[in-house]
Amino acid sequence: MKVLLINGSPNKDGCTFTALSEVASALEKSGLETEMFQIGTKPVRGCVACSKCRELGKCVFEDDVCNELLAGIKAADGVVIGSPVYFSGPNGALCALLDRIFFSSMGRFRHKPGAAVVSCRRGGATAALDRLNKYFTIAQMPVVSSQYWNMVHGYEPEHVRRDVEGMQTLRILGNNMAWLIKNIKNGEPPPEMEKPRLMTNFHDGK
Repeated sequence: MKVLLINGSPNKDGCTFTALSEVASALEKSGLETEMFQIGTKPVRGCVACSKCRELGKCVFEDDVCNELLAGIKAADGVVIGSPVYFSGPNGALCALLDRIFFSSMGRFRHKPGAAVVSCRRGGATAALDRLNKYFTIAQMPVVSSQYWNMVHGYEPEHVRRDVEGMQTLRILGNNMAWLIKNIKNGEPPPEMEKPRLMTNFHDGK
């Protein structure tokens, strides 16, 4: 069983990495394998609404890390998405990738546990968490919780390590995710998807 942890920060070993590493440590102590995915600093595209992914099962553009990350999430048993907080939101490059990944996934993440982790100097963490959690809830992914919202505070990694409540929250998050993944693997199969998929499109004022 494997959990993919996505470092959505341009800083490879910064505060977000420090937070994700605490989650990874708890997961590994529970017997799960972990992998850290760094989105890096190279430019990423936004979605251009071409809908080619509906035919290809992946994004049509191959010049950034989108499809590599899509494949990693599909292969994992659970996913933790980490981001710094910029203007009360997640990193824009990370959101551009997640928009394309979740649109092109076409339901393949259903019942895969997910969690978001954010790192901020002082404020805006809950707004950033809310944005990231919406990716999970529209994809029918169980959202893993902890004793508090999954956030840490600090301007440098050492500050984050001194946020003892935040670090404990992340360890509990890792424990809860490991417990959930194990139960999903060993429990009853998930429910069948109701078909056909119904959609309501309002038009003509009705």
